[in-house]
Amino acid sequence: MSERKLISSGSPFEPEIGFSRAVRVGNHIAVAGTAPVAPGGGVAAKGDVYAQTKRCLEIAVKAVADAGGTAAHVTRTRIMLTDMKHWREAACAHGEFFRDVRPASTFVQVTGFIDPEWLVEIEADAIIG
Repeated sequence: MSERKLISSGSPFEPEIGFSRAVRVGNHIAVAGTAPVAPGGGVAAKGDVYAQTKRCLEIAVKAVADAGGTAAHVTRTRIMLTDMKHWREAACAHGEFFRDVRPASTFVQVTGFIDPEWLVEIEADAIIG
């Protein structure tokens, strides 16, 4: 079995729930659902789907980097929104990160997240090599 590397973002939810921001096994990296948490804590860009999506992607891409990859290694993203009417705003931010990478991507609507002010949450997968 390949070595398992756990990547932490320092979220207080990680030890409470028992999860990692990302896990790398071999050349595969899986990034957990990533919420729009502001750098100092709290919710980033309240009410702004575009800015919240950018923040989620910043955190997710950093987790990939911390696991030894880059945004170019991302093969799949899952964008979960509380209101599908705002998919284009999320898509615009996603395009800024992945316009040339073009990972497989899915947009879904959910009923809500842990924090009701989170409008978007993102998962990502990457393969190195």
